[in-house]
Amino acid sequence: MKTREEKQASFESYFLINHPTKVNIEPVNESEATLSLAEFEASMPYAFRIASELSEIESQALKPLRSLGDSLADLVDYLQLQARKIDLMMSYILLEQDLPEHRKTASKFGGGGVIIESETAVEIGSFAKIKIFLEAEAAAIYCVGEAIDQSKKDDLYQVSYVYTLIREQDQELLVRASLHLQTAQLRKGR
Repeated sequence: MKTREEKQASFESYFLINHPTKVNIEPVNESEATLSLAEFEASMPYAFRIASELSEIESQALKPLRSLGDSLADLVDYLQLQARKIDLMMSYILLEQDLPEHRKTASKFGGGGVIIESETAVEIGSFAKIKIFLEAEAAAIYCVGEAIDQSKKDDLYQVSYVYTLIREQDQELLVRASLHLQTAQLRKGR
């Protein structure tokens, strides 16, 4: 069992992007939050299991073609359009997983955790299933987090959740998405 300081260090070990993001938060009991990674993966909704795999396949498939230069530019463009069609379809499927009764907004997210805006206080140490919808990436992440901190800002609580159950490829997707968004924000700031 990690100490509060270790959980905070895990949360802070990744960059957090300040970007409003749609999330679902559903409280779970400790037994659901302490599954093995294999049990957690088996319990994941299928749409979330395949979402990150599709994203990874797309990324890996286009890498070798980019290095072949301009001679294959048209083919690369065509394949990117095909990948975009799949992304749009996957976005639609993933939006079916967005439940209005559990919908919140994350003010920040990253590879170590997420900060959720909540109308009510949350008990520190409580666990929740978290669905993070990354619309720009046409992806969504399903994980379990533990509330490790909260503060009140205006009429909302800012609740920090550290990921306690998350697949490695989903964590990498969160890191890539935060970097893509940071790049876009920096370009706008020029």
